[in-house]
Amino acid sequence: MRSPLMVWGLGTLGVVILCLGYAGVFQGEIINPGGWGQVWQFIAASAQPDLSPELLRVTGKATLVTLSYAVCGTFLNLLLAIGGGLLSSEVWWLSVFPDRSRGRPPALWLGVRALLAIPRAIHELVWGLFFVNIWGLDPLGAILAIGIPFGAITAKVFADILDETPRQALTVLLNSGVAAPSAFAYSLIPQAFLNLLSYTFYRFECSIRSAAVLGIIGAGGLGYEILLSLQSLQYRQLWTLIDALIILNGLVDFGSAWLRQQLGCPNRMDLTVHAPNRTVGETRSPYLLLPVLLLVPICFWYLHPNVAHLWAPRTGKLLTQIVQASLPPDFSLVPQLLPLSLQTLAMSVPAIAVAALGGLILAFPAAHNLFLPGGILHRSRSGIGGRSGAWGLLLLARMILLLCRAIPAPIWALVILFVFFPGILPGALALGLHNLGILGRLLAEVIENLDQRPLEALQAQGSPPSLLFLYGVLPLTLPRFLAYALYRWEVCMRETVIVGVVGAGGLGQLLTEQLSSFDYRGVVTTLGCLVLLTFSVDWFSGMMRRSLR
Repeated sequence: MRSPLMVWGLGTLGVVILCLGYAGVFQGEIINPGGWGQVWQFIAASAQPDLSPELLRVTGKATLVTLSYAVCGTFLNLLLAIGGGLLSSEVWWLSVFPDRSRGRPPALWLGVRALLAIPRAIHELVWGLFFVNIWGLDPLGAILAIGIPFGAITAKVFADILDETPRQALTVLLNSGVAAPSAFAYSLIPQAFLNLLSYTFYRFECSIRSAAVLGIIGAGGLGYEILLSLQSLQYRQLWTLIDALIILNGLVDFGSAWLRQQLGCPNRMDLTVHAPNRTVGETRSPYLLLPVLLLVPICFWYLHPNVAHLWAPRTGKLLTQIVQASLPPDFSLVPQLLPLSLQTLAMSVPAIAVAALGGLILAFPAAHNLFLPGGILHRSRSGIGGRSGAWGLLLLARMILLLCRAIPAPIWALVILFVFFPGILPGALALGLHNLGILGRLLAEVIENLDQRPLEALQAQGSPPSLLFLYGVLPLTLPRFLAYALYRWEVCMRETVIVGVVGAGGLGQLLTEQLSSFDYRGVVTTLGCLVLLTFSVDWFSGMMRRSLR
């Protein structure tokens, strides 16, 4: 009998080959030989970044703007996620409206979930373009563009965490007559606190990357300066800005990981653990969160967003005009949307294939508990040369992963277009490179937190490192890796929009053209198609994850 893993693996390989064929990999010329000179100039400039005082001043200011957008966006995301997570969790509705005869939540629960699914499916860049059309380049638009979709995404994850948290203590309190809000506050929330906190840190890291992407539409910060330098072919300036973005991402990664370790939640996120077993009582040094919380008012003060826009009469008037101009949707676009949907899907599949393969290869040397002296696969003490080689391999793998995830996908797309003719293949490669860095880091973290008991049992039986890897590390790692890869495929589908902005094709390119020409009837139709496509990928990847468990 064939295993589900083999069936899904062969099916996935076939789909990847079909998508590569659709992207034109097996037809004609796809590479522009004349672009290699530009690529060489771009690479050579990395050794000589522009360190003039004027550019360093600009870079410092842009870095602060990017960080501030991420902090403010994450704060708004958290506010929305707390309310949305409670209202979209099954356990909340069962506690407030217990229907003991059926044991199912009311239909309103499904309504809340459906309501949150729409902002979740729309990329933050689209939200940013929408707010630019209303408020111009006010920082408020960028903050909301991060906070609204991330709030909906985080609300779904918060709801899943609450639903999967053991309910014995909650049931006892509810049966004793305690009101549902109080029962939640004293039972379920403390049990789930560290998982909720850990995912919030992960979202903050995502916000840094999104803040850089929003710079491309004029929100300012490092993304904006990088785009200007790339368009004017100022590669030395470009590398100064990219170095700043890498350092910012590295510092946030390191600071977030250190804080999570201190608080007792080592994993950023875990898609396969269903019973959180850590409690707030295990939290160490909670006062360490205070400096993070202090950043919120400082960043709002630095950006100075005009929040009065939210209730200004002009905003209401413009929103009314946009709603009126959006209805009815332009269904004459449907014949055009079908091939563009295929392009978008064909872009996302090779992208996640590149990300998964590259992330898998780099994650093992990037984990600190495998190849370093004293690690799982290197128990013996080695000389200075062996230790230096192991540390060099680890630092090289981590540097590649950091470089890949720190540079926004649209910037990767513009660089790849030096040597590839325009089309969906450059977009797929750009998304693949960017997500490779994220997947590889997530998987390296999984490896670093592996259950040591099976590995110690194999070692006690005298298994050599190669067998320890094949029969210990790989089987423990692979299920989580597949879960992460499928999760990132859903994200890739959303991110096809941002490479569409730079001409990679698909629905994203059409959407950008419609927003630029104020064609709101077309925008509604295209967004509806994109939302349906995202839901389909969500459903399909969820089905694959459940089948592989």
